[in-house]
Order: sequence, then C-alpha cells, then structure tokens
Amino acid sequence: MTARRVPRQAEAKLRLADPKLGRLIDRIGPLGVHPFFAKEKINPFGALAHSITHQQLGNAAAEAIHGRLKKTLGGRVSAARLLEAKPEALRAAGLSGGKVKSLKDLAARTLDGTVPTYGKMLALSDDEIVERLTSVHGIGRWTVEMLLLKLSRPDVLPAGDLGIRRGFGLVFGDGELAPPKDILLRGERWRPYRSVASFYLWRAS
Repeated sequence: MTARRVPRQAEAKLRLADPKLGRLIDRIGPLGVHPFFAKEKINPFGALAHSITHQQLGNAAAEAIHGRLKKTLGGRVSAARLLEAKPEALRAAGLSGGKVKSLKDLAARTLDGTVPTYGKMLALSDDEIVERLTSVHGIGRWTVEMLLLKLSRPDVLPAGDLGIRRGFGLVFGDGELAPPKDILLRGERWRPYRSVASFYLWRAS
C-alpha cells in the first residue's frame, strides 16, 4: 500500500460500506498522507526495542533512558549487543527488571529469526506477524498493531486502543468507551481499509 494513494480509495470504499462512518469522513475531510504511514524501511527490532523502552513512561523520560541505553551499548542498540550486555548495566541505564527481560528476549528472538527482518516481514500476513511478535516477553497485540501501521499495512484495527474505543463510542455509541468486540464486529464492513477507518476514529476522539 502506498500512503499517497490508498487513503483516497479507502475513503470512497468506507463511505459506501458504512454511511455513518462516511459522515465522520466528510466532517473531518481527507487524511492526505497520514504521518503514521512509513516513508522508509522500518527496522522491526529497533522499533520494538523503542516501544518496550517507552512502555508506561512519558516521552521525555523514555527518550532519556533510550539515550542512556544506546550509550551503554556503545552507541547503537543492536540485538547482539543487547544480548551480550549485563542485566545490571541495563538496569543502571534506567530500565526496569521487566523491561530488561523483555529486551533480552526480543534480542534472542531476533537473532534466532522469530522476529523477522523488514524484508522477510513483507512476505508475512498480519496474523503471522502478530503471532510471532507477541511470543516475545512483554510485547502485546497493541504494540504489534502499532508496528503494522508503521509498516503501512492497510487493514489494521487496534480495537483495544483507548483512542479507538473512545472515537467509536462517540460515532457509533453513547459516547462511552466501546467494547473491543463491538468495534471488531462493525469493523468487518471496513475491510480491507480498517487502518484508514482507525485513523478517522482517532481523529473523532
């Protein structure tokens, strides 16, 4: 999918498939090139390591820890260097014990091929990617779905995301957080452009 072309096609498809969503699309207007869409190759290991570092932290604090982690690893966060690093050195950089365990597991599963490279990921379905990456300690479905969006996958619907649940509730419900099962059920009519529908729901919230 190319970020510059698909949203226009998707908006037309989504209007026909779901007039209520169509009214939201008309109210917000064309997305254009959404910043979530990747304009260059994504390094899956690097993106996931960054996500783990940022879990449950504000951006400034997480970036500071990530910077110290890079320094600890000699200027570059790589799977090999991370796997070799002593846990106490990683803790000294500001990482919690749980995050050290997650990063170590991510590094090991990257080196053994469980976490695919960008090139190999292109040949995998969304479900295959979710299955592989959620086998890493500390990585859940939401984290993988965010990565899939960065990979410009067109049919991703992170139904457990608070922004999506809030936006769906405002557009289709009573304004309360919607249950993920309700979002997934209605989202069947948005295929194969659920990613674009997700962007609109985020904007609605």
